[in-house]
Amino acid sequence: MGRKHIKIAYILVLSVLFLAVMLAGCGKKDKPHKISILILPNFEVKEMSGDYPGEAQYYYDAYVKGGEEYDIKGSPEGSKLYVKDDMALYVIGTGKANAAASTAAVLLDDRFDFSEAYVILTGCGGGAAGNTIMGDVVLGTAVADYELGHHADPRDMENPDRETWFYDDDYDSSSHKILDQQLMSKLYDEVKDVKLQTTEHTRRFLEKGYDGAEWVLREPKVIRGTVVTGDNYWKGEYDDRNAKLIARTYKCPDPFAMTEMEDMAAATVLDRMGMLDRTIIIRACVNMDTFEKGMTPEKLWGDDSMDLAEGESEEVADIFETAMENNYKVGSKIIEAVR
Repeated sequence: MGRKHIKIAYILVLSVLFLAVMLAGCGKKDKPHKISILILPNFEVKEMSGDYPGEAQYYYDAYVKGGEEYDIKGSPEGSKLYVKDDMALYVIGTGKANAAASTAAVLLDDRFDFSEAYVILTGCGGGAAGNTIMGDVVLGTAVADYELGHHADPRDMENPDRETWFYDDDYDSSSHKILDQQLMSKLYDEVKDVKLQTTEHTRRFLEKGYDGAEWVLREPKVIRGTVVTGDNYWKGEYDDRNAKLIARTYKCPDPFAMTEMEDMAAATVLDRMGMLDRTIIIRACVNMDTFEKGMTPEKLWGDDSMDLAEGESEEVADIFETAMENNYKVGSKIIEAVR
């Protein structure tokens, strides 16, 4: 072989080796960041830290402040994934559509490994009259969808005094999720004696609003219960009876205790991804699911009403900030237990 041919062969070998190295480099990916706890609140009031706290702030300050921030494709506007060490927090938005889309978006991001992560769905909600009071923290042992089934306006019914929700077994596979009861029992044992706070204004508000009923006079506590997720912000006697009926119909392990707008959607995504056995729901009660004495929808939600998270609403009294602190007291002990 002549020198010219040797040179050509040498160049070809080098080219092949260079191409192989380049292809190997292109195919190599950084190892995903392993997450052990993913916290999913629904909203923050303004800033993530340093002002009036929403659902995320106490958890943000304790676990991910000063960590990395990531944009997640498909996020609600302004929402980021906050990561520090093995902890992550992501605000998923309000309502079932936002919750489902955001939960799927973060779990499918291949920069992170959630294969063994516990997921905490956390925030505020409305308490079930006769069972839950403002300031309580509910450990959700099951979650059910308020919308699936059939609903009627009582004005259209033959018997307007009965529940206005009608069961349809066609929705059984997607209407409710029962969480891991062994895990729920373990966690409840960890947090059932956590001392929760209320305010004097809230005590008076409840006593006056419910005519001194015995069930509103106790101190707030941690309770087990079923969470019922509605796409709208419902309130009133008929809907309270509907929610109680829904929990009974689906044979949820604990009675209806809290209503909110996201957990069923997020739990459905988590179930489809094989993570329901590591799903935890923590909800603090900031208002009630029935109207207090003298209150009407027009008075409560009319043009002059105040935002629930402003601390002066006619509906939440001044419990919101205290309830978020109660939520964090319970949530931090749960994180210690599963981390």
